[in-house]
Amino acid sequence: MAAKHLITITDFCVYHHVEDNFIHALHDAGLITITTVEKNNYIPESELQKLEKMIRLHSDLEINVAGIEAITYLLQRVEVLNDRLQQMSNRLSFYEGER
Repeated sequence: MAAKHLITITDFCVYHHVEDNFIHALHDAGLITITTVEKNNYIPESELQKLEKMIRLHSDLEINVAGIEAITYLLQRVEVLNDRLQQMSNRLSFYEGER
């Protein structure tokens, strides 16, 4: 993985005004991925959008890591259910169009 696609946890925490232990707690809960290169911890660029949402939940709504974990799980379930609903709707449209 190229270094240009990684952001140090320290730089990220300074920019977003969060503690690095919060980032590590999210990692320990399995919510984000941390990459270690030469004893330095980095956040992959692909994780930034997801991580920034979690930081907003934590800072704006004062939700702890367990709450963020629950919200993330529920949002993923809603997304899966929406996808299934769209598939069923497409199949129904297909069969109704044959008449």
